[in-house]
Amino acid sequence: MATIVQLLIVLGIMVLVHEFGHFAVAKLCGIRVEVFSIGFGKRLFGFRRGDTEYQIAAVPLGGYVKMAGEMGFSGNELTPGSVAPTDPGDFNAHPRWQRILVALAGPIANFILALGLMTGVSMLHNEVQEFIDGPAYTDYITPNTPAFRTGIRSGDTIVHYDSIENPTWDQVGIRSLLNLNQTVPFSFIHNGQRVDTKLFVENKGAPDDFSLDNLGVIPKMQTTPVQVDSLEPNMPAARAGLKPHDKILSIDGLQLHSVPALLSYLQDQAGKPADLLIQRTAADGATQTLPIQVTPELAETPGGPKEKDYRLGFVAVQPPVKVERLPLGKAMVASWEFNKKGSLLIVEVLKRLFTRQVSVKSLQSPIGIGQQIHQAAQMPGWMPLIGLMSYISLNLGIFNLLPIPILDGGMILFLLIETIMRRDVNQQIKERVYQVAFVCLLAFFAFVIFNDLTKLNLFTKLKP
Repeated sequence: MATIVQLLIVLGIMVLVHEFGHFAVAKLCGIRVEVFSIGFGKRLFGFRRGDTEYQIAAVPLGGYVKMAGEMGFSGNELTPGSVAPTDPGDFNAHPRWQRILVALAGPIANFILALGLMTGVSMLHNEVQEFIDGPAYTDYITPNTPAFRTGIRSGDTIVHYDSIENPTWDQVGIRSLLNLNQTVPFSFIHNGQRVDTKLFVENKGAPDDFSLDNLGVIPKMQTTPVQVDSLEPNMPAARAGLKPHDKILSIDGLQLHSVPALLSYLQDQAGKPADLLIQRTAADGATQTLPIQVTPELAETPGGPKEKDYRLGFVAVQPPVKVERLPLGKAMVASWEFNKKGSLLIVEVLKRLFTRQVSVKSLQSPIGIGQQIHQAAQMPGWMPLIGLMSYISLNLGIFNLLPIPILDGGMILFLLIETIMRRDVNQQIKERVYQVAFVCLLAFFAFVIFNDLTKLNLFTKLKP
C-alpha cells in the first residue's frame, strides 16, 4: 500500500507538471481548453472555472488536456479531431508554430521540473557517497568471475571501461547496465603497468538484479579500515570478542575497506575460520593491535532478503559521504550536469533498444517504477528520492518527444510535415495512423507491465 501511495504521488506530480505545460501555453496562445484532467476514465470530482473543467479521474496513471476542436494531450497521448475550426478558440484555428509550441510545452515542463528538483537538493542537502564520483579503485576481486579472469586484482585501478577513459564507479555501473551480456573494452593498472583487455558483462538474471558483484568487482568505498558500529548478539563477532569502535585492519592478511568486500571474501572462504587483525582504542586514547580468530556463520541479514550468507554479525560505520549546500548559481550548474548526464543516458538506451543492444525487458512499467520509488523513499536523505523523481521526469519528457503518433513528438512531426507541404495531411489518413499507433503502444505497455509482474515475489516463487 505504501508503494502504491508513493507511486501515485510521484506520478501525479509528473503528470500535473506535464499537463500544466500544455495548458499554460495553450492559454497564452488563446486556445480554449475544455478539460484539464489528472487521470483517465470516469470523473471522480472536479469543478468548472471559465471554459475549463478541472477534474480528477478514476485511473490515476496519466492525465490529459482536452482542447477545443482538435485533441486531448494525455500526458503521453494526442488524439486527433475531425472537426474543422469554427471559432478562434479552436486548436486548428491557430498557426502551426503555436500548435508546435503547445505540443513542446509538456516535455519542456518536465525538463524544467527535473532541473528545479536537483537545484533544490543541491542547495539544501545533497548527500552522496564519496567513492561514487571518485576513481575506480578496486577493493576485492572475487575469484572465478569475469573480472578475475581478466587478471585484475584487489587494489588495482580501472582506467578504461567501454568508451570511458578514467571512469568513476558511477560511470562503470552505468556502462555495465548498457552492455549487459556483451563484451566491452577494459583496462586497468596492475603493479604499475597498464593492462588492456576485454570484459564480458555477464548477467544471468533480470536487468534489475544486476550489480557489479555479478562481475566480481567490489569498489573501494573508503581508504580507512572497516569500523564496527554495533554487534549482533549471539553471533560470531560478539562471541570472538569484537567491540564497538574496533577497526578491522585485515582479514587473513588481506586489507579490505568495506562490508561488501568483507562479505564477498567470507562467501569465497565458505565458512572457514578467519584471522582478523583488530585496532582497538582505549578510553585514554591509547591504541592496541589485537589478533582475533572468528568463524563465520551462515545467517540471514536482519531486514534483508531471506537468504543466508556467511556473516560475522556486526553493523559497520557507514562509508564517508559528501554533503553539499551550494549557492543558487552553482546549484543550477550541478543540476544541469546531473540532468544532462541522465538525458544522454536515456537517449543512449533508446538508441540501443532499436539496435537490440539493450533488451526491451530492461524497461519498467509503473509497477517497476513504484518499487524503485519505494526503495528510494526508504533510503536516508533526500537525494535518492529526488534524484529518481528527476530521472522519471526526464524519461517522461524525452519519451513524449519521440516521433510516434499519439505522443507529443508525433503531433510535432505531423505539424512539421504539414508546414513543409503547406497543406494539412488528410484527416482520415491521420486518424488511421493514430489508431494503429495507439494499438501498438498499448501492446507495448502491456508487454512491459507483464514483464514487471513476472518479477514480483508471487510469480518468482512459482518458478522451478
